[in-house]
Amino acid sequence: MSENLTGPGGNGPEHKAGPVEGPPGAEGSPGDTGPDAATAAQANVATSLLNAVLEGNSAVVTFLAIVTAIIIGGLLIAFSSPTVLHAWSHLFSAPGAAFSTAWAVAASAFSAMLEGAIFNPHTISAAFHGGSIAAIFNPLSETAVNATPLILSGLAVALAFRAGLFNIGATGQFIGGAMIAGWIGFAVHMPMILHVVVAVIGGFIGGSITGGFVGFMKARTGAHEVIVTIMLNYVMEFLILFLLGLAVFRAPGLPNPVSPPVDNNAMLPHLAGATLRINAGFLVALAAALAVGWLLNRTTVGFELRTVGANPNAARAAGMSPERTWITVMLICGGLAGLAGASVILGTDFALTPQIYGTYGIDAITVALLGRAKPGGVVLAALLYGSLNAGGVTMQAQTQIPVDITTVIQALIVLFVAAPPLVREIYHLRGRRNREGGQLLAKGWSS
Repeated sequence: MSENLTGPGGNGPEHKAGPVEGPPGAEGSPGDTGPDAATAAQANVATSLLNAVLEGNSAVVTFLAIVTAIIIGGLLIAFSSPTVLHAWSHLFSAPGAAFSTAWAVAASAFSAMLEGAIFNPHTISAAFHGGSIAAIFNPLSETAVNATPLILSGLAVALAFRAGLFNIGATGQFIGGAMIAGWIGFAVHMPMILHVVVAVIGGFIGGSITGGFVGFMKARTGAHEVIVTIMLNYVMEFLILFLLGLAVFRAPGLPNPVSPPVDNNAMLPHLAGATLRINAGFLVALAAALAVGWLLNRTTVGFELRTVGANPNAARAAGMSPERTWITVMLICGGLAGLAGASVILGTDFALTPQIYGTYGIDAITVALLGRAKPGGVVLAALLYGSLNAGGVTMQAQTQIPVDITTVIQALIVLFVAAPPLVREIYHLRGRRNREGGQLLAKGWSS
């Protein structure tokens, strides 16, 4: 047999293609560690950051949503002030005074909010003149105290989101945990450390029972978790009101439906002395966030949870049981919300009341939404909401601006986070494109 010695064009011998070596120091050469490679790497990082900003990825959209909400909140603060409205009635005769007055009112409000949530410079000067050093850290302490139940209840909603469930029953689960933890706190007598540990575990169990019932109903009967959790919220709200009317739960000699205070042994210990309210509940919340992150990313249960959340039918075809996953997830979510109730009854309120649950269950949904259903994001979102709540009290005390403006800002943040295309349109960001390159993708919180 004759060997073919012609190349593709038939004019010469065929040569085997070998590796083409570029000149030394060329960009992209294997093993290149010279200054050109470092420059190229820095350029790639800068390009990636620029594209992330221009395209508006999830982190950029969240940041811009917060900034936009704060700007709108500042406008509402300014133009709801009689002083500003009076100054703007003379806009054409004194435009400088109108704008400066509006700026001064909004700036003073946000300054007071920062002093109540993060740092108050007046406490430092007071400490040098014999004042309390602990007062310097009081704003951060109040932010942490306000954020603690939001972290735990937000995790309860976020974890269910990852499993494809809409857990809007954090209120009922919160009440279940608060009732059990509170009853153990005032009706059972134990040694100091053991008492608080048992009470916290009781709070987790109380919430798990409430949440587990939701998972059981969905797995066994197909009942939608939204309907079941809504109804359970009402059931638990009226249950605590009923129990506080009984002698076993009601404080003796009081006409109001209030339980006896929990024993000192059952109270969560303070972390920075008796003058600051931050307590061990904050550490419990951070530990819970780490545990949820580990569960989602490092365990088989977490893998099944995420798979069922993405596609229950595919998970079932792969041998997983969505029904078992739903029950497990709701047991854990209910326990997390129950821990939130325990942190309130054992850390700040110390007695059961008909309104002990406050708005934590509703706020948990917004925290999970803002945190994009990720444990780290939930912690940051809860700290943001906690700072707004703590700073709003100081703002109202110093400027007489209603604290409700913080709720408006929180709602605006959620509004813009839930509508990424709106944020991209406001700031003229490029839409994120799919790999085919044609269709714009609106990437929401659950992506």
